[in-house]
Order: sequence, then C-alpha cells, then structure tokens
Amino acid sequence: MTDMKPWWQSKTLWGAVVTIVSAVLGLTGLDLAEADREALTGLLTSLGAGLGGVIAIMGRIRARNRIG
Repeated sequence: MTDMKPWWQSKTLWGAVVTIVSAVLGLTGLDLAEADREALTGLLTSLGAGLGGVIAIMGRIRARNRIG
C-alpha cells in the first residue's frame, strides 16, 4: 500500500462509524438493515469527500501565498 488518501475518503472508516452507530441504535431498540448500512456508508463517504473538497477550496481562497 503506497497510495495515500485523506481519511474522509476511507470507506473502511465510514463503515466502522456506521457499525458503531448501528450498535448504539440496536441497544436503543432500533435496527438498521444491511442494505441501509451500506447505503449510509456510501452516503457518508460521498459527504466526506465533498467536505474535503470544500475545505481545500476554502484553504486556497484564504491562502496568503501564490501556488508556484
């Protein structure tokens, strides 16, 4: 594994978050189906990537030095 990616683009990370949330919801009496978990993981991955893009653009706008 030599390629690097930002943490928010990791499906493994978001899958773990969904698993933890599912477990907590299960303790409260709510249950997420497997298809719901997969859809939520995909949604969170996409949102994380979009948020990362917005942060990168905002960082460039606020930067004080030129790229060169």
